[in-house]
Amino acid sequence: VIIAVHVGRVSCLCKTPPGAVPSAGKRGMVQRHPGGSQMAASVSTVAYLGLEARAVEVQVQLIPGLPAFNVVGLGDKAVAESRERVRGAIAAMGLALPPKRIVVNLSPADLPKEGSHFDLPIALALLGAMGVVDAETLSEYVVVGELGLDARIAPSPGVLLAALHASERGMGLVCPAAQGSEAAWAGQGVLAAPDILSLINHFKGHGLLSAPLPGDAEDVGHGPDLRQVKGQETAKRALEIAAAGGHNLLMVGPPGAGKSLMASCLPGILPPLDASEALEVSMVASVAGTLSGGRLTRTRPYRAPHHSASMAALVGGGLKVKPGEVSLAHLGVLFLDELPEFQRAVLDSLRQPLETGTVSVARANAHVTFPARVQLIAAMNPCRCGHLGDAALACSRAPRCAADYQAKVSGPLLDRIDLHIEVQAVSAADLVLPPPGEGSAEVAVRVAAARAVQTARYADHAVRTNAEADGALLDAVATPDAAGRTLLAQASEAMRLSARGYTRILRVARTIADLAGVETVGRIHVAEALSYRRQAPRN
Repeated sequence: VIIAVHVGRVSCLCKTPPGAVPSAGKRGMVQRHPGGSQMAASVSTVAYLGLEARAVEVQVQLIPGLPAFNVVGLGDKAVAESRERVRGAIAAMGLALPPKRIVVNLSPADLPKEGSHFDLPIALALLGAMGVVDAETLSEYVVVGELGLDARIAPSPGVLLAALHASERGMGLVCPAAQGSEAAWAGQGVLAAPDILSLINHFKGHGLLSAPLPGDAEDVGHGPDLRQVKGQETAKRALEIAAAGGHNLLMVGPPGAGKSLMASCLPGILPPLDASEALEVSMVASVAGTLSGGRLTRTRPYRAPHHSASMAALVGGGLKVKPGEVSLAHLGVLFLDELPEFQRAVLDSLRQPLETGTVSVARANAHVTFPARVQLIAAMNPCRCGHLGDAALACSRAPRCAADYQAKVSGPLLDRIDLHIEVQAVSAADLVLPPPGEGSAEVAVRVAAARAVQTARYADHAVRTNAEADGALLDAVATPDAAGRTLLAQASEAMRLSARGYTRILRVARTIADLAGVETVGRIHVAEALSYRRQAPRN
């Protein structure tokens, strides 16, 4: 059997003696059975389940019979349509599919496969079965990429995860050229090709592809400066505590008081991501397809979804399970403005992520988990009109309208928010004052010092900040002195704190002591932590 290919600079002549039977068992080798009736090849790729890349073997076999092209193995619509993209890409190179029955099996067959990144491994496995490419060489690579009808290789989500998967197994990676810098962060052995023709030339030694370099790490971004906030000293103090300990914060106040501005200032006072955190954040962005140019960032994510967002948009899910806003904000800030305007079921879906730091999306055929360790910053008006307490502007239903409006947010969700503050309206006298002498840079220094203390404290534990400490660990690091314990016991009885509320008071008090540079939590730290706590309404 002789197959001749003349495409651009490619010229190959592959000859297999009739009846030859290769040694059995080597993955990826072209196999010809006795009698010359069947040929097969396989290529390694991955399927994504959350932030996990599962190994998938693409097996292609050419069988005598009526010409057909079938893809099996529990693939979704995009995988089923890959046969047309593969057919078009091969035709664009001047090749014709053999007049046989082509069967593509995605193994394991019971693992759901989603996405267009199966196009390239299917095409290469088919070329290997046809003898155009040495299938034994293909067995050294994990392959991902979407194909165009002109044989170009288009970007596909999740390349960083595929590169890490390949690196762990000592294999190389074949990926789109546009994502080579992204894959290069995971290690060596990356082939980033613009089209299939370039890959064929590389494997035949006619035009080697150069190894891509990791994308430049983005500089730490800076948002609005706290100097833009006039007045609101109590709110800025609460924002500093939230940043220092990774705590959740709720701001309640009239329109125009600066709640959204202060929330947007928070990323500017948070410490930058370290190397491991940047990789975690970039993996989520890679799966979501938002990692642009392979550039890993050290800036903490800041997500501010609109209050019309659905549950799938906020926590993840959908027909093809994708990370939601709470996962895209992993290790960063999730800002929910106009909190009561969100659907109540959508807000209550945040209970588990705020408690565990993960989101689990359950489906009949899959169970997907995404990381979701976020700082929730929420803002709301005291009532629908927003002017409760101002007799000249309040509506005629006050104060009943305030109770109805705030009751849209469930008590269990409010109980998971560490800091509650009332933001007062900004007066004209405040607006004409000169900018405050302390801005984001000065606050960021104190926050970084407090975070450094926590990093050293929790070095041997699986937590990063005070907001994550729990159980015996929290008791060991945050138990107040005698005066503080007495005050906390009295306040717990008077405020009817839940066990969760009691725990969060201890966490906030520990952070306040860290900002003060004090090892022992004292009465003054407990008192300030209690001032930021209010009893959740009983619905």
